[in-house]
Amino acid sequence: MPAPSRHDRLSADGPVLDGIPEHGRVPRYYAVKVELLAVIAELGEGAALPTERELCERFEVSRATVRQAVGELVLEGKLSRRQGSGTYVAGPKLVQPLALVSYTEGLRRQGIRPGRNVITLERRVAGRALAADLQVTSDAEVFHLERVLLADEERVGLESTYLLVDRFPRLLEVFDPEQSLYACLSERLGVVFDGAEERVETVLATPREALLIGTNPALPMLLMHRISWGPDGVPFERVRSLYRGDRLSFTTRLGRND
Repeated sequence: MPAPSRHDRLSADGPVLDGIPEHGRVPRYYAVKVELLAVIAELGEGAALPTERELCERFEVSRATVRQAVGELVLEGKLSRRQGSGTYVAGPKLVQPLALVSYTEGLRRQGIRPGRNVITLERRVAGRALAADLQVTSDAEVFHLERVLLADEERVGLESTYLLVDRFPRLLEVFDPEQSLYACLSERLGVVFDGAEERVETVLATPREALLIGTNPALPMLLMHRISWGPDGVPFERVRSLYRGDRLSFTTRLGRND
């Protein structure tokens, strides 16, 4: 009786099982993808992946098959491509809590240095959609702060925050745009965040967003919309945060409502 092939062995258990279609045949690229996961684990973070030619010879498959397997691992954030250099094993994704904590606090808890590059800081009229979210008239003025989010100097997201001018008239006097906005609001302006509503969806970045974040426009992004309010229940902030899906994940803790 012949020994089981590599693909037979893999399809018996583990990740390949999840990729088996109804007809029972494991797609060749998917079997290679699982083999690559083992290679990635052996190489370790930051190591260069073998060349396409080497992988084709190792797995006895075509370049197209290798490219499809590698491409999916790039989309999933397990590999990263560097233009003119090659493909490398990516580090673990950053984890942000879905809670009333700032981006800064979330990263510092993981021992990661947060940073921001200011793109826009302006005073503008709210307009109809924003006014509806903040429960004000459309001609009310808001501060608009747009910043590229950094994690240990790596660009990982783009955040746009809108705050009511009437609620925070001294904001520009006390706020350093490269520091934590939430820390400024709570420590300098006495703001209490009592609650927020957040919605998460997957999108593709616009050409401008992809350029600012430094990512491929074809990579999936995580888009978060948040409206925050204080103890009086009146909303005072709207935030639109766009994160790289290959570099960030989110976590929350759920409990049973009795």
